[in-house]
Amino acid sequence: MLAMNYRGPQRVRIDHKPMPEILHPRDAIVRVTRSCICGSDLHLYNGNVPDTRVGSTFGHEFIGIVEELGPDVHNLKVGDQVLVPFNIACGQCSFCQQGLYGNCHESNPQATAVGGIFGYSHTAGGFDGGQAEYVRVPYADFGPTVIPPGMDPDDAVMLCDVVPTGYQAAEMGGIQPGDTVVVFGAGPVGIMAARCSWLFGAGRVIIIDNVDYRLEFARNYAPCEAYNFDEIGDPVLFLKKATDWLGADVCIDAVGAEASGNAIQTLTGRKLLLQGGSATALHWAINSVKKGGILSIVGVYGPTGNMVPIGNVVNKGITIRANQASVKRLLPRLIEHIQNGIIDAKALITHRLPLEEVAEGYHIFSEKLDNCIKPVLIPPRAGV
Repeated sequence: MLAMNYRGPQRVRIDHKPMPEILHPRDAIVRVTRSCICGSDLHLYNGNVPDTRVGSTFGHEFIGIVEELGPDVHNLKVGDQVLVPFNIACGQCSFCQQGLYGNCHESNPQATAVGGIFGYSHTAGGFDGGQAEYVRVPYADFGPTVIPPGMDPDDAVMLCDVVPTGYQAAEMGGIQPGDTVVVFGAGPVGIMAARCSWLFGAGRVIIIDNVDYRLEFARNYAPCEAYNFDEIGDPVLFLKKATDWLGADVCIDAVGAEASGNAIQTLTGRKLLLQGGSATALHWAINSVKKGGILSIVGVYGPTGNMVPIGNVVNKGITIRANQASVKRLLPRLIEHIQNGIIDAKALITHRLPLEEVAEGYHIFSEKLDNCIKPVLIPPRAGV
């Protein structure tokens, strides 16, 4: 089968790899019909995530058709069209029982800080991902969800990560009616977080980035205020002025490890890898939120430490909430939102490429070329 093959930082290619096989009674084999390149895939692509091994296949956002089932999978049948959450969750461990499907202990028992994730390095379990023609899906009796009849596959694939992560970013903010919400990062997740903030009653939503075409997209899609941090001076001072010097009620970090905007953070976090990424956006969020405010973090950081102003967190009484999205928990509500037209997920997709052009897809997305917001890969055997 054809699959994306990671060869080292900023080097990926399409290759022939062995077909996946059923390895456990709860497994399924899924023929991929859509997969995405995610902003967090760029952390792997750029070499910022430990234990990203040569030969890996990325891709944690994919939908497809069930081709084969293990003997213990009774809730699916061959031929079902399914969307697969990016988290690999058993549905039975103590964390899954709490609805913390991004923290499943069984899918990645050798790690204490991250559950299993498709195509996201051996730190997250070493599972091959969906930028391929076929994928082995563990715990298929729990994770995959049958796509509702009539749902556009482009909407369905966005439910694997982008929509749930953006929605949970807003949910974790504990937004109250009339709150001012500031989102750092106008990538797909940040744009979705801004959009979903209104669903929780926000009175004002602001997004901060330095890529003009993404800011314009967010301004129209969310819709929200959008500002380029290269043009407003100190973002913290700007946001304080914009909120009567109180600060935002809620700040959301949707950037993570590859934030721009601070030379020291970029040097130590992205070049020398002395931190688990550049924490510039996290600094701005901590310093921009009001006393007693809430900081929601969904941006991806590496497992090593980061230099952050923890004293400000303590002295301001900030509540921090962070996690990988519990996709399975959120799907029923988000499917309804898409079916009812409340969320237009597929509108974020700007580029559709054949799987064979995966290297070009990564280049376009990484370099922010051609006004790219979200690229989708379509395998040759997709059939839809």
